[in-house]
Amino acid sequence: MRLLTEVDGTTRVVGVIGWPVRHSLSPPMQNAALEALGLNWIYVPFEVAPEQIPQALEGLRALNLVGLNVTVPHKEAVARLVDERSGAAQVLGAVNTIVNREGVLHGHNTDGEGFLRSLREAGEEVRDRRVTFIGAGGAARSVAYAVASAGAAAVTVVNRTPARARDVAELVSRNTPVQASVAALDSPEAKQAVRDAQVIIDCTPCGMFPHVDDAPAIPPEWLHEGQCVCDLVYTPRDTVLLKAARQAGARTVEGVGMLVHQGAIALELWTGQAAPVEVMRAALVQALEVREAVR
Repeated sequence: MRLLTEVDGTTRVVGVIGWPVRHSLSPPMQNAALEALGLNWIYVPFEVAPEQIPQALEGLRALNLVGLNVTVPHKEAVARLVDERSGAAQVLGAVNTIVNREGVLHGHNTDGEGFLRSLREAGEEVRDRRVTFIGAGGAARSVAYAVASAGAAAVTVVNRTPARARDVAELVSRNTPVQASVAALDSPEAKQAVRDAQVIIDCTPCGMFPHVDDAPAIPPEWLHEGQCVCDLVYTPRDTVLLKAARQAGARTVEGVGMLVHQGAIALELWTGQAAPVEVMRAALVQALEVREAVR
């Protein structure tokens, strides 16, 4: 890890903004990657209040930072303020990565592609497959759009509040060839959507540390052999849902991969170099283990 005494006038700066941001695991992951690439760069967390977002972006320009990651609750506000947006950022109305090119701020959303990379890494695919989402928050929006754009045969959004599920389904239907459907979580249609799915993606916080023993959002008996079950929760890595899925004979994909790969894509946008994914994963897992040990 780079020492503070090694930071000099040629050191380039990237970072993350959020409110709060002290919980972010991006600094250890990204700084390990920058060191592995041999770059004289440093990644810093910046806590920015919502009302200070415009000033923060002007500061990004004025200080000539390379770019920033953006975490909650700033993704939508930043999307409205950057100069240019990628296709995904434009559709989603949310930015999680900014690249500063000579004072022009380019906004990207790497969440969906990060999920797809993690899925492919696990030997799974969504093309021509029936996919059911559990939950309808920001992560569901990003991943559902990416999955539909990648050629899923069908998308169903299951959520406790049907109106929110409809918002995600309409975003997918408007912007991809897939006409997404919805189901209320406690309905027979939800059970059928899960039973029929070839890929199930849980975008809810159920089972997240420290509530590791909480029941999953869907009953485990809905799962069966031959399915692929993904959980976007990354702490713990092996959630109650994933354990139940394996007991049912399903294949599983943990949430750490998406977190690593969305960060890797951001790093590639900033540096123009291939990200050292395994270095990033090792640093992230170590940081997670330390955090869970002290709670």
